Amino acid sequence: MISRRKTRQVKVGEVLIGGDAPVAVQSMTSGYTHDIDGCVREINKLAAAGADIVRVAVPEKKDTLALKEILHQVSVPIVADVHFHFQRALEAVAAGVHKIRLNPGNINDRKQVEAVIDACRERRIPIRIGVNEGSIVERKDKQKRMKELGAVFSDSHHGHLLAIMITKLEEYLDIFYERNFYDIVISAKSIDPLLVLDAYTEISRRFDHPLHLGVTHAGPKETGTIRSVVPLGTLLANGIGDTIRISYANDPIYEVQDGLELLYVLGLRSRKGAELIACPTCGRIQVDLFTLVQDVNRKLKEQITLPIKVAVMGCVVNGPGECEGADVAIFAGDKRGIIYVQGEKVANVPEEKILDALLEECRNFQEKVRRGEARLGEKLVDIIPPDPLGELGSGYAKIAADKMESGAVKLPIVQG
Repeated sequence: MISRRKTRQVKVGEVLIGGDAPVAVQSMTSGYTHDIDGCVREINKLAAAGADIVRVAVPEKKDTLALKEILHQVSVPIVADVHFHFQRALEAVAAGVHKIRLNPGNINDRKQVEAVIDACRERRIPIRIGVNEGSIVERKDKQKRMKELGAVFSDSHHGHLLAIMITKLEEYLDIFYERNFYDIVISAKSIDPLLVLDAYTEISRRFDHPLHLGVTHAGPKETGTIRSVVPLGTLLANGIGDTIRISYANDPIYEVQDGLELLYVLGLRSRKGAELIACPTCGRIQVDLFTLVQDVNRKLKEQITLPIKVAVMGCVVNGPGECEGADVAIFAGDKRGIIYVQGEKVANVPEEKILDALLEECRNFQEKVRRGEARLGEKLVDIIPPDPLGELGSGYAKIAADKMESGAVKLPIVQG
């Protein structure tokens, strides 16, 4: 179990952030907020995928005017993303938004920042302070303080920039503390995963506010996945982080799906829906495994809501062992597949019937669990793999004696 860093707790709508609350998954809409119908559709789509909180951009007054109507049509808390114009924040607060994302460095007049703080304090609306690498301003100010902090972080590859981020964060927090405002979430994003690691690690040592993790400008999903998951997974595994956003230059639905999967595999959230494991590329596969896996994955998302573990394996070499921990499993060979439910063989079907037969067993097992007739993760019997050559025993004897003839291993056609 991961021991999480203890932080203050804030409330975003009905979602708790920090303290002992689960790590929350966030995403952001990609369309215009003033397009009310389009924005609502996108928010609801992200919520259906599992997003806990959704952020929307409000660069213009027509966007904040749309918020009140949007809020009545969605089920998740909404964060207003504010830059440069403090009035947009005040308008968003008046509309009933659940959180403000603010970079105080983008607003030159301190009294305007204080007006936003006071409005949020009155409504008990938290504020996320961003000290992201790309939006830090006045980098040449307070050189002496920079030099001091640079010495503190001299062992860091990003010592100088990290010192700037910490300095700006301290300046921002002082403004909030002077207004007796503590419902704060901190973010310190960068395009550089190593700086993200350093920044959040240092911030977690210095402040007890909840942290929103992310890598900014992560790029397309093809490369952004690794760029995001490496630092975020490392931080989360070390107990750092209270909300996350995996950012892609792609449909934000993938941000939610991958964010949830990251939390699932770290044991930081209870899985919803099936967990699918499958073989990697291998020359032993004797069915069209990759098409099968994609089809199974799509159907499981449509039909299975319980966290059933499903294994799809393509041969008799790794199949039995990999299937041991699965609730429902199939391993295939010679254009056929043998299906197991909690270790017990239930079917042997030709390749063209594997998908339907496997899904039927998944649905049946799900209903048994719901009726209390089965329990997830409980193995009834050990899987006994079929003899890859000839009658039971002869194949393994030949393999052990190194007398197996060349050619593909065949899975015997066993009826029943």
